[in-house]
Order: sequence, then structure tokens, then C-alpha cells
Amino acid sequence: MNRRIGDIVTQTFERLRPKAKSLIITVYGDAILHHGGSAWLGSVIKLVEPLGLNERIVRTSVFRLSKEEWLASSQLGRRSYYRLTDLGRRRFEAANSRIYFHVSQPWDGRWTLVITNTADIDSEKRDMIRRNFGWIGFGQMASGIMIHPDPDTTVMRQVLADLGVAEQAVVMTGGVEAGFSTAALDTMIHNCWDLKRLADDYTEFLDIFRPLWQVLSASGELDPQLCFVVRTLLMHGYRRALLRDPMLPDELLPANWPGTSARLLCRNLYRLVQAAAETHVMSVLETAEGPVPEASPNYYTRFGGLQAGD
Repeated sequence: MNRRIGDIVTQTFERLRPKAKSLIITVYGDAILHHGGSAWLGSVIKLVEPLGLNERIVRTSVFRLSKEEWLASSQLGRRSYYRLTDLGRRRFEAANSRIYFHVSQPWDGRWTLVITNTADIDSEKRDMIRRNFGWIGFGQMASGIMIHPDPDTTVMRQVLADLGVAEQAVVMTGGVEAGFSTAALDTMIHNCWDLKRLADDYTEFLDIFRPLWQVLSASGELDPQLCFVVRTLLMHGYRRALLRDPMLPDELLPANWPGTSARLLCRNLYRLVQAAAETHVMSVLETAEGPVPEASPNYYTRFGGLQAGD
């Protein structure tokens, strides 16, 4: 059985082909953030070694993440410590709210538009806005006009503030007038978001991780290091699809949307390996004060929006 699990994990690696920096982001978001967000680099190197990342690659990746303002470093003696910046923490918390805590709510039929094609916002800044709003699910309806049916307004305001355009962007909400073409609305949705590609991404996620769920759920005691590897790969694969997902209301999605099955599989597999993976994380990670602190309380409510029988 252990050899079979190892073979399936290897196949998962081969199909995902994860990049080093992306894996480091996943580890900070899934394994380090809820333990305070700071860790000794040497312990991070040891933690990700089973993921096939060597010391040189890790050092290069965290250096680049520092340049991109995800991480900040500090020195204590001969040891380097990397912690999340305030901006990096907000980025992770915004993503994590969608990954772990999203609960579908009935839609009120209203749309939110963020308009930035004003004279005092240059094209480079508008492109930055487009990318950042894309990360939180907005689609581009036209140049300088982003749209979403049900955004997280707190996160939306924070993104505008972080980009320094809160006083320059125009935010409007409104509904579609009754009696007009629903076909035109469907066309707009498919022009703003590539739902076919997203459905393919979710279907691929299901194909990759169902074998792991099947073999691990039939196993007895699970190895903590293996569980950490599985959990990291799981969240890497799920995040890769989900962070392109605009999280449209159910009323706007095609029938039999594969994102629903993907979330259930992710929830089930995550909870299966969660405790053992945490045992491994707690045994390896170190902070400037010593072993990492216990996980924050909201860690234990991840995927809580799904019912136990789902």
C-alpha cells in the first residue's frame, strides 16, 4: 500500500509540474500563515525538501518573493528569518477567504463595476488594477472597466487602497433591467470569464486528486511527512484553479459545474491529511522564539461551509 501511495504521489507531481516559487507561496499560505507567518529559513528549507526543492532553489524563491513584497527578512545571529509583510498577509488572507471559507449565498441580481479608465490613472496602473482585481474574481468588461456579480467589498476596497487609487476609481452597483436579452448577458459573462477553461481546470484537478483520495482514505495510519506533501500538492492544485474562479453565483453557472465536486474532494482530502500534516509542520518549523506557536483558531474551521454529509 505504501509503495502504491508513493507511486500516486509521484504521478501527481508529474501532472502538476509545480514551480518552486509557487510551492513556497502555497506553503506560506497553508502551513506558515496560521502559525504566525514567520519562520527560520533553515527550517523552511527542511520543511519543503520532501517536495523536491533544494536549498539553492528555496533561497532564490524567497529572495524573489521579498522583491515582490510578499516576504520580509530579518537576521538574528547567523540565521535568516522570513515573515509575511503586511501586504503579503493581506494577499494571503484575501485568497484564503476564497479557498477555505467561501460559502455560496443567494444572489440579489446586482452587479458591481469598478471603473478606472479615467484621465488621471495611467495605463500601467490600470493594468495593475486589472491583474489585482482578476485575482479577486473580477472580469474585464471593457478597457478600464472591471465587473463582478457578488464581490467581497472589504477586499475590493483594500485592493484599491493598496494600489493607491481608492480616490480615483469609480465604483457602481446595479441590476439588469427586466425584459432585455438574457442571451446578451450570457455572452457578456463568457467574454469576461473563460468558464470553459475553468471547468477544464476543475475537471483536471478531479482527475489528478481522486486517486490520492481513494488510496489514502482506504489506508490506516498515515505518515506525517507524506501527509504534508499531499496537503501541499492538494492546495497548490486547488489554488491554481480556484484563484482563477470568479466565484459566480450558482444562478450564473452552467449545470453540473465541476467546481462544486472539486471543492468537495478538496475538503475531504484536506481533512483526511490535515492532522498528520500539522504534526510534521510543528516538528520542523522554527521561529526566532523557538518552535512555531499553535495554529490560529480559524485554522480548525477550514472548509466549514460544507456540511459533513456533502
